[in-house]
Amino acid sequence: MRLTSPPVPVFSLERVRFDEDYRPLDNTRTTTNFANLARGENRRENLRNAIRMIDNRFNELAADDNESADRYSVDLDIVSVSIDLDGGGDGERFPIIEVLETTIVDHRSGTRIPGIVGNNFSSYVRDYDFSVVLPAHNASGSGFSVPNDFGVLHGNLFRSFVASDAYTRHFAKAPVICLSLSSTKTYQRTDTRHPVLGVEYRQDEYSLTDDYFAKMGMTVRYFMPPRSAAPLAFYHVGDLLTDYSDLELISTIATMESFQKIYRPEIYNANSSAPARFQPSLSQRDYSLTRIEYDREERSRLAVEQGRFAQEHFIDPHRETLELWSAQFSARELEEAQA
Repeated sequence: MRLTSPPVPVFSLERVRFDEDYRPLDNTRTTTNFANLARGENRRENLRNAIRMIDNRFNELAADDNESADRYSVDLDIVSVSIDLDGGGDGERFPIIEVLETTIVDHRSGTRIPGIVGNNFSSYVRDYDFSVVLPAHNASGSGFSVPNDFGVLHGNLFRSFVASDAYTRHFAKAPVICLSLSSTKTYQRTDTRHPVLGVEYRQDEYSLTDDYFAKMGMTVRYFMPPRSAAPLAFYHVGDLLTDYSDLELISTIATMESFQKIYRPEIYNANSSAPARFQPSLSQRDYSLTRIEYDREERSRLAVEQGRFAQEHFIDPHRETLELWSAQFSARELEEAQA
């Protein structure tokens, strides 16, 4: 019998500190970047070095009244979000999203300052979309295209979470997600400058990732912070320039630029800065390696496995419920936008 009134999803949150003792939770995606750093013989040194990079970059950008460049440090919590589709809060939970929350520690005043939630973004359903749905749709080899409903379910799940009581109880501001640039697009420097975010870049054509995040209710701006090698993509909901303090923005830049130096050294640890017209490339050779081990090939391989895991344990068993819920969610948002 077809469902007519799907239950309201219930979201739950679990936190774990990202420090040199970090060990991934059982439900953490193994392709999650920070989980990749926490494996192997050198896991503790990897984590310690990554955290040191973040703190050093934060103090470099937060230089006012910080002559010794050691006033601040950044605490990172991995926020794992699970969904209960039964709506009662006590049913089977499936992990759908992982993000990072920053907290700024001012060692001079002894205060802890809330940072930004989002930063890194990890999602089983995104793995399903990009590693299962998209390849299957293009299996004929007749040219690349994207399904009409590509990313709609994922976007609705994300927006439902941000609007949920679970989100508003824990976070005061909308999320900001900071990613690397697309290597298939060209970016042009503009005259817009921000004291923390740096110089703005723009592109004429959005990438598939940009469109995917648009379905999550997020727009994107590209900024190259001071003394950076390349711009970063900042996906946000409200006004990136006015909704967040300088220290909040610095916490995101320090965290995600440090990670990108590890994950994409060809772009973000390049030995020269991006020119006015810039196309990122993972094949350019003029860059430096960090002292942190990261298995990029493993991450790409496991994305397919985890996309299939999402299909087997979340999408296929609940397809009817998800499709009906998503359609009703989209219709309700359209009505609210037209009101």
